[in-house]
Amino acid sequence: MADSERRAFAWLDVIWLLFLGGLAVLPPIGEIHKQETLLAIALLQIFENDFVRRAGPRGRAYDVFIKILLATLLVVYTGEINSSYYLIYYLPIVTAAMYFGPIQTLLWTGVAVVAYWSNLIPALQANPDADVDFPELALRSFFCFLFAIVVNRVVTESRRQAEALADTNRRLKAAEAEARRSERLAALGQMSAGLAHELRNPLGVIKGSAELLGKRVNPSDPLATEMASNISLEVNRLNVLVSRFLDFVRPSHLERRPANLEAIVDQALKAVHDRWPEAPVSVERHYAANLPAVPVDAELCERVFTNLFSNAYEAVPPSEGRIRVAITPVGRGRGLSALAGAEADRAGIMVEIEDNGPGVPPEIREQIFNPFFTTKKSGVGLGLSIVSKIMDDHHGWIRISSPRGSAGPNDGEPQGALFRVFFPAE
Repeated sequence: MADSERRAFAWLDVIWLLFLGGLAVLPPIGEIHKQETLLAIALLQIFENDFVRRAGPRGRAYDVFIKILLATLLVVYTGEINSSYYLIYYLPIVTAAMYFGPIQTLLWTGVAVVAYWSNLIPALQANPDADVDFPELALRSFFCFLFAIVVNRVVTESRRQAEALADTNRRLKAAEAEARRSERLAALGQMSAGLAHELRNPLGVIKGSAELLGKRVNPSDPLATEMASNISLEVNRLNVLVSRFLDFVRPSHLERRPANLEAIVDQALKAVHDRWPEAPVSVERHYAANLPAVPVDAELCERVFTNLFSNAYEAVPPSEGRIRVAITPVGRGRGLSALAGAEADRAGIMVEIEDNGPGVPPEIREQIFNPFFTTKKSGVGLGLSIVSKIMDDHHGWIRISSPRGSAGPNDGEPQGALFRVFFPAE
């Protein structure tokens, strides 16, 4: 806990002690039971947080009930139904208003009011003809309910504003991180474009020289033939790498047309399956009915899904690989659990790709979309960067999280990865 928080709690404890100490020196001073009850209330208030935490899920209910019981004891020891200490019932009422919603607050207030009215029983038993001011008691009871609703409304509104502020801060941090990432990508793109173009010329010369050398080398010299072949192969590999650099930095010219994402996803799945025809990977498809068409560049979108499915095929266990693909409409009242904040107002199509591979550790999930970051021994680290760039160009997004309801082998860590890809409808 921060020092400022510790100081706040310390001052609150002092205020409680001063308040209850003031009650202790008011009449009846000689009533030992009154002083013991005030001491119990003071201890409960000071150690309230610890008590609620240790008491478990019902700790808050226990806290309110005990306060009602202590308030009743205080009223009993200070004059029963005519006690001037009846206002102590506001303490459990305020506690309930801070802990619970409106309905539960009213119920607990009703319990407090019943506890207060129970003090009539010994008074009437002692003197059946006692003059009881029922209108006054009713007025006190009605004010208890009014006070409970007002406090609960204030607490609820404060909590809502705090949550809204926290959500705004989260979105602001995400926007700042996205802006920094875009700046880094722009600078990296300019450098990579220049470097790629500069590399193309010498690579062409090397490749031509290697091919010429291969034609003139003596076939009886296997070492020279192998070296010429290796040079050509490595140059081809570098050319592929340079092409991927250029794909990453080249501005995208989208040709958007309304398209059905189901067909694009199925085509990408077929392409990846054809690449690994013998892989024992089962694919589960969960497509919502009557999905609307969305404006996308079909070729680039297929590239997005081909990359994601290829990663999933490489990640899943070789014996029992599973990939789950779900396509659902989200936003504007549908699928809000997958969206947050202002994103919930954007209608579109969500594609979820879930596998049962080892997953991506939480500490590197923010980095996997950065260029040149890879966990593969033979990877370059541009695949997901290009995917992210394509989604940015479509004004959508891609995110990664842990699959729902899955547990890994170590310490309950989630197993597998869940990629969510969002395409806006407009």
